[in-house]
Parts: sequence; structure tokens; C-alpha cells
Amino acid sequence: MNNSSLMNALTEDFTHAFRDPIWKNIPLDDKLKGIVMTRQMQKLDRIRQNGPTCHVYPGAVHTRFSHSLGVYRIGRELLLNLLTRQQCPFTVKGERSFLAACLLHDIGHFPYAHSLKEIKIREHEEIAAEQILTDKELSEAILLSGADINMVAAIIDKTREADRETEIYRNFLSGALDPDKLDYLNRDAFFAGVPYGIQDNDHILSSVVLYNDRLALPYSNYQSLENILFSKYLMYKNVYWHKGTRSATAMIKKALLSALREGVLKKEELIMLDDFQFQGLENKDYPPFGLIRDVANGRLFKASFTKQWEKYGALERAAGDIEKRFEAEDRIYLMVKKQYPQLERHEVIIDIPEPISFEADVEIIMEDGTTKPFSEVSSLFSKDIGKQFASSLRVVSIFTPDFVSKESIEKVVCNAF
Repeated sequence: MNNSSLMNALTEDFTHAFRDPIWKNIPLDDKLKGIVMTRQMQKLDRIRQNGPTCHVYPGAVHTRFSHSLGVYRIGRELLLNLLTRQQCPFTVKGERSFLAACLLHDIGHFPYAHSLKEIKIREHEEIAAEQILTDKELSEAILLSGADINMVAAIIDKTREADRETEIYRNFLSGALDPDKLDYLNRDAFFAGVPYGIQDNDHILSSVVLYNDRLALPYSNYQSLENILFSKYLMYKNVYWHKGTRSATAMIKKALLSALREGVLKKEELIMLDDFQFQGLENKDYPPFGLIRDVANGRLFKASFTKQWEKYGALERAAGDIEKRFEAEDRIYLMVKKQYPQLERHEVIIDIPEPISFEADVEIIMEDGTTKPFSEVSSLFSKDIGKQFASSLRVVSIFTPDFVSKESIEKVVCNAF
């Protein structure tokens, strides 16, 4: 199909617009707006993008709905930029499916999802694909938009079979240069009121090319990817893994893990909740749910003990997985309770951040026309240095109420592990 027809499918009749503080106007046509107005999409307006981060950065109350619109906007701009510069193996149905996937990529998310990465709940991409295929209102809206339901599901969920075009869009939506990351870094930084995540998206989108069915960068602009990765590092260090955010996340995780272990809550009950329904859990007669109430009221536990994560550290080995972590927390609790009789069992929480990566599977097109992996071009984000960036962020903490002294926890940890 010629590029002019493909571009027309991305520009004709885009007469609706959402006004966004980051990207200004986000244009849609009637049919894509129909997807936005479905119940599944509207539910995202009741789920905060950064969960409990607002207790540290009060402005960070933006939602997954606004983020999803931002991802769609960047995805559309990406297609338009590629089509102005090169022939692309796209179809109109494929383009429309990609735009629908950008809008719907987060509909499988639930509140505080980042608190539950260690719980064996299905991936949010799998849940999203299932909803796309089974929800009648949503599937009808997708069909009316000119997209293909199965293609949309496969773009979002990488476990599904995919043809070449679907695989291309899948790589667009999930990768080092993906619209998801380009939106959330800018959006999260804007609403947190920090400068770390700001990216020059127009410059990035105007330089990327399609090379071997993946996005690649010319050598003259590989620093853009360095900036994305360094911004990601700074956002983790200062926002996503701020000690207050980690405390709130750990408290919610402890409440939910305790409830799941004791049969007070089932995994399936969590999946379709929004923030308001999630807050309702605090009203259940179950003491650990008091942690959810404390977080909602901004009463965050303090870090009574911290240490840099070590692969073979004693505490890390003792609390490396969820079940072991409960045993380690109980060991600390029983020893500390002698000094603090008012301390509750669920009020001792070990927090071990999950591994993250600063590697980028992106080809850099050299000035002589050959290509090299980004990690071989960048001195700042070579594989070894990228691992050091990731490792430096992982701080193991033990969170407790304020009345527990740091000295008492440090003493117990030294004696118990």
C-alpha cells in the first residue's frame, strides 16, 4: 500500500481532540473516540498512574487514562514520522490496530499493580488481551474503529501468535524507544514537579527509522537513547523508588500478601478493581488492612534499617522470596516485640526492590551504513555499566512504625541474619 493512503488513514476526519497538559491537543476521529468511551477505558481514569507516589509528590495524581491517551498520541506521531521518510510494510487495518493497542495497552492494570509484581497474578498484558477478545462493548468499538480484534490483542500480549506486521507494532509498543516509556517519563516528571524525565520526543520521533522491522537510530542521535535511559535511572532514584514511595508500596504489598495467604482475599478479586474500590478493602475486619488505611491517610512507615542490595547478602538470602520473607519478618518481629509490646506482626516489613534493566536492544546505524548494538556504541550504557546503574538503585529496607527505634532493628538484623 502506498504511503499517502496510509497517512490519510492517520489524519482524515481527526476532528475530536482531548486537551492534554503534556502534549496539548490529542486528535482522534469518531471511531477511535468510541474506544476511548468504553467502560474498560474509562475505568483507567479511576486508577492513578503512580499509585502511592502522590504521598511524596502531591501533584502525581494523574491517571492511567491520561497516560494511555499520551501513548496513543506518540504512537500516531511515530507512524506519521516513519511514513514521511520511508516505505513501511503497513496496512490501514494494521495502523488502526496499533492505535487501538496504544489506547488499550493498560486496561488489564489494577490499582497499585507495581506493589504486586512478586505475586503470581497474570500479566496485565494477558488480562488486557482477554478483555479485548471477550468484552462485547469493547470488541464492537474496536471493530467499528477499523482495527482487527485479534491483532490488537496480539500487539499487546506477546504470548499470542503474530504475523510480521503485528510483530512490528508489538516491538513499537514495547521497547527502549516505545511510546509507553516516552509518555510516562515525561508525564510522571511533569506531575511530580521534577525535571528528570523530560524527553525531546519530537526530536526522537523525527530521527527513528524502521530497520529490519525494528526501530533504530542514526549514530548522530544515539545520545537520545542515553538520555531516555538516564532519565529512567533518575526517575527510579528520585520518584518511583523514593523511600516514601517504597514504604507505601511495601505496606500495601504486606497487607495484600497477608490477605492472600490467609484466604481473606482472592487474586481474581483484585484484577478488576479501581482505586476507589481498592480503598474499600480498608473497611474489612482484617488487621493488616489497616496498612492500606495508613497509606491512604499518608501515615507511612519509616525505614528503620537500610542496606545496599547484595546478591549473597544474609538478609537477601533469608528474605529473597515471598514465603521466606514472611518468616524473616516474623523472626524480627518476635525479637523486637519484647521491647515494643504494642507492635503488631504485620508492622514489620522487609522491602527488596525487584531487578530492573538499563539495557536497550536498539541498533545504531553508523555513518558508513553498518549497524552496531547500542551497548557497543554508548560508553555511558555499556552492558557492564548498565548493570551497575541498576544495582546501585536496589536498597533493601525494613519498614516499621515510628515508635520502633532504628537501633533496635539494626541490632536484631545483626544478630538474626
